[in-house]
Amino acid sequence: MKPFESLTVEGWGETKLNQGRVFAAVFPHSDDLAIFAGGTVMKLISEGYTGYFIKTTNDEMDSYELTLAETVFRIAKETDDVVQALRLEKLYSLDYKNHYLEHSQLIEIRHRLITLFRFLRVDTIISFDPWGHYEENPDHYITAQAVEAASWMAGRQLDLPELKDMGIFPRFVTRKYLVARGPQLVNRIVDITPVIKEKMECVKLHVTPIDNMYRTYKDLHREQKISLDEFLEQEFFQKANSTYGVEYAESFHYKDEGVQA
Repeated sequence: MKPFESLTVEGWGETKLNQGRVFAAVFPHSDDLAIFAGGTVMKLISEGYTGYFIKTTNDEMDSYELTLAETVFRIAKETDDVVQALRLEKLYSLDYKNHYLEHSQLIEIRHRLITLFRFLRVDTIISFDPWGHYEENPDHYITAQAVEAASWMAGRQLDLPELKDMGIFPRFVTRKYLVARGPQLVNRIVDITPVIKEKMECVKLHVTPIDNMYRTYKDLHREQKISLDEFLEQEFFQKANSTYGVEYAESFHYKDEGVQA
């Protein structure tokens, strides 16, 4: 989908531009963050942001010929490695069953996110776009819907008022970097060219899910000879200069709904 005429390109500028701000990257699966927004995370932290990763599922389905238990065990360690590599403060894993997020869990997930957004004083989120088109994975669109609602409800006085008695006060989440696997409205591009090598290394830390994607791809394209690096470049690191004027980019539906005091 073509970008808006008012497309904004975020380059690498003044350091500590966002000193004191806090983002939460909220995704269902461990590899979603590095793949869709790893470069943006590096940029925001370089500008002074403090960052957290909130993962909604246990990732038990994302391996090739491993047991569920072995999959969870391996991906948990790999996710810790990525959190450290991206210099995030902490991982919060909600551990719902992979591929089985449902609308019946939406309120519970939303309330847990409200609590974390307030406690961590989050003003910016990075997550899937609840308005993205043709999304097949229920984990993606349920997480997106929960994040969007929680971002708004976290600032309202009468939602979860008991939290105020615990010293956790309402706070709206106003900045949103939203991503989608399919067509979406794109109005913000982040130039990740300066950290493309670092992003590639972070993606490769997700050994188990990347192995699953790579081997599944080869099963579906048996006639094609492709190395792992070629596969990653093809799937996740295509050059963007012909479209956006920068060599490598991450694209977002960006929303800024006001200044957070």
